[in-house]
Amino acid sequence: MTNAWLVLVVGDNRTHGSNDGYDDEPSRHYIWDDTVPNHAALAPGDVIALWDKKSLLGVSVIERIDTGQAVKNTYTCPECGKASFKARKTKTPAYLCWDCAAEFETPVTHRKSVTTYRSHHAAAWVDMPGVLSGKTLRELCDSPRSQLSLRSLRWEKLRNAIADAGVAMTVTIADTTQQRIHGGHRHATVRVRVGQAAFRQRLLDEHGTVCAFTGPCPAAALDAAHLYSYAAEAEHHARGGLLLRRDLHRLFDLGLIAVNPSTTRLDISPELAGYPGYSGLQDAELAVQPTREHLQWLAKHWNMHRTAPRVPSSRQPEQPAQR
Repeated sequence: MTNAWLVLVVGDNRTHGSNDGYDDEPSRHYIWDDTVPNHAALAPGDVIALWDKKSLLGVSVIERIDTGQAVKNTYTCPECGKASFKARKTKTPAYLCWDCAAEFETPVTHRKSVTTYRSHHAAAWVDMPGVLSGKTLRELCDSPRSQLSLRSLRWEKLRNAIADAGVAMTVTIADTTQQRIHGGHRHATVRVRVGQAAFRQRLLDEHGTVCAFTGPCPAAALDAAHLYSYAAEAEHHARGGLLLRRDLHRLFDLGLIAVNPSTTRLDISPELAGYPGYSGLQDAELAVQPTREHLQWLAKHWNMHRTAPRVPSSRQPEQPAQR
């Protein structure tokens, strides 16, 4: 049974009266420390669903978790010593304690050494703002009345709720990424990296605003896609990338779309058969002329995802909901 976690993001920085908050970027990473219940329970391969108390923001799969050490500030009420207070917007004094009703201008500051955690989950991220309500997400949790920032739930239940909402592609992406992670592969080709902006600009200068798979496309929708594992190579090869539409980039990273190096035509995985917008690309020609270096990288990608044994999907992708 697959583990999944509902994790809370509120605003640009997740702040509380008791600490200075966390600098999250929901589509790429989530940060917490060992003062948070369940802090050590999350693991690579777990599904992570981010929400803002009102509704779902998006879903992904944890690729890895980095740990470190830091010193953080925590704050307590000067009267009762508890952290149950919040800054007031208009009234003075600035703070009101919910436990003892004390009013005060300055909380007591404590310095504490903590173990920090940062999840990396960019590869399979799917934006899903508003697809599931906060009420629905609470009911899916193992403890529906929990108030924790990290709440456990069953991926099977969340997956079914997402599919019922008509967004089944998220199910396919999350399931496939999990299989790659558990099978020993880790995708790290969609995170922001040093030199990524210059790499993208070079591709735009060479090819214009053209998706290599589908043709002309708004620049805002184009990613600079590495045709190799950046995590393994750790550098931007001059002929090692193509511009891809953002959704196609993600499917390429997962091996659901590949380029046959013998024919330079697209090959679409059977897992996308229920999605005409993708399955219709089968045997399509590339929209740009590949170089010899491109073909070498594409051949390595092909060998990894088409000639190596593949982990079978745990279930067939859901058919798109009729509207």
